[in-house]
Amino acid sequence: MSDDRTKGRAVPSGRLARLGIFGRMAGGVAGNVVAEGARRLASGEVPKMGDLLLTPANAVRVADQLSHLRGAAMKLGQMISMDAGDMLPPELATILGRLRDNANHMPPQQLDAVLTKEWGKDWRRRFAHFQAHPIAAASIGQVHRARMPDGRELAIKVQYPGVQGSIDSDVDNVATLLRVSGVLPKTLDIAPLLAEAKRQLHEEADYLREGSMLARYGELLGGSPQFVVPGLHEDLTTSHVLAMDYVAGVPIESLETAPQAMRDRVMGQLIDLVLRELLDWGLMQTDPNFGNYRWQPETERLILLDFGAARAVPAATADGYRALLVAGLASDGDAVRDAAVAAGFLGPAAVAAHRPLVDRMIGVIIGELGKAGPFDFGDRAFVGVLRDQGIDMARDRATWHIPPVDTLFVQRKISGTALLAARLKARVDVRSLAEGYLARPAG
Repeated sequence: MSDDRTKGRAVPSGRLARLGIFGRMAGGVAGNVVAEGARRLASGEVPKMGDLLLTPANAVRVADQLSHLRGAAMKLGQMISMDAGDMLPPELATILGRLRDNANHMPPQQLDAVLTKEWGKDWRRRFAHFQAHPIAAASIGQVHRARMPDGRELAIKVQYPGVQGSIDSDVDNVATLLRVSGVLPKTLDIAPLLAEAKRQLHEEADYLREGSMLARYGELLGGSPQFVVPGLHEDLTTSHVLAMDYVAGVPIESLETAPQAMRDRVMGQLIDLVLRELLDWGLMQTDPNFGNYRWQPETERLILLDFGAARAVPAATADGYRALLVAGLASDGDAVRDAAVAAGFLGPAAVAAHRPLVDRMIGVIIGELGKAGPFDFGDRAFVGVLRDQGIDMARDRATWHIPPVDTLFVQRKISGTALLAARLKARVDVRSLAEGYLARPAG
């Protein structure tokens, strides 16, 4: 990775400036398509447009430009790279993974302008020390460490300028790129999904709302021996600045080298938390980015961060997952298929056209869940089988289906948690955890 990512890079906050970057991105991708197409034709191939679009060169260009834009554009890129998980080609997964790493941060002058607008020109007098270089930088904001005159250590999240005002246009521009590229069928109605993406991103850009969610999770997990939630500092929090306790920790990925028993225990706690959010609380933090988890070696507790994507889980969505779990644990393939259609995971057209394929995929999943002992997330052999069968079904673009939006956000959390468990090669008795929640009354 280039060292340039450690340097400040001003966030383009004006609509025309951001549109210009989208234009350069589209032009560069088109140029790469022409060049790659000519190369393949010269070698005797007859390339498909999809193959020409999904090249490493285009992935690098798109990842770099989205990192420059930050905001909703980068967030959508992160969501694509995280949600696709094992279904992306390895080369593209690696390159798009750059969007889950630290973004370029604001240069000092731009940071000072933002904080002056939020806190006033004498804002530095509030602190004994304010670290100018961020300790983290992501899609919507960057985080700074600060120390109060009384010695309290804080983490201050500062939103990039122009992010909130550019959400709608960024989402529309990304959607236009997808449509023009031919990646999405013209018959697929993505308007409801785009509207919900805009709503969700507007919520994530409201740091007052995130502060309330941070406080809510602090209440729900107060006194937990397993989790740490930073305390909120309301006096310094605005709609564009979020102030919280600084909690020291190391990346969750550092547990890759921990003893197997510790990895199993930690992932068991995280999977239990997902079940609690879904089936008990009706409230879920739906962004499973690995950066939202930290590990405290001295206390052996997990630090939970970033509650901008926390959202209510409708009872109907939770009931749909409950039905799927009941059917899956009973190894009833027909009930799983029916529950998947009822919950909106599968479209009726896809089941009608590809019933044998759907049943084979369900059979693979049931077979894995039905194995004796803990589920081994490090054994990914079945994922390749599902990918191959899923690609066959995905080729039939006429049967493409978008699940309900609430289901998509919940599934994003579930899929991301599974990816982390795979990264840590954890072994968890998922069946026992699920059965414990299913034995309780719904709601």
